[in-house]
Amino acid sequence: MPVERKLPIVVTGKVKTAVARAVFRPGSGKIVVDSRPLEVWVHDNSQKAAEPLILLPELFSNVDVYVNTSGGGPSSRSRAVMVALSRGIVKWTRSGTARKILRTYDRTALTGDYRYKEPKKFGGPGARRRFQKSYR
Repeated sequence: MPVERKLPIVVTGKVKTAVARAVFRPGSGKIVVDSRPLEVWVHDNSQKAAEPLILLPELFSNVDVYVNTSGGGPSSRSRAVMVALSRGIVKWTRSGTARKILRTYDRTALTGDYRYKEPKKFGGPGARRRFQKSYR
């Protein structure tokens, strides 16, 4: 059973170097990302950010969400927004069923994906590959 809340909740979602900070407040169901409504906020993979809304629309009907993103690229930012929305709605409603639904749909919906690109080292063109050795 969802619990009525008065105070705002702040949650974060991180994917690679992208960070999304979401503030959940009681309201009418509007979701704003980087000062734009979620429907207008366009990235290559922005439909990924709306997945929690599609899975749990009734839980988002009485809450306003304001999200700020920083770092990363378009795809990582939209994944980070998805993680922040998922974590926030579970924390807002305190419901185990929302957690189960999100977990079965996508296992990274609540934890994020913390894989990073391995940094390039000297002696080669990439992280592991070395320049070809010549003996003559």
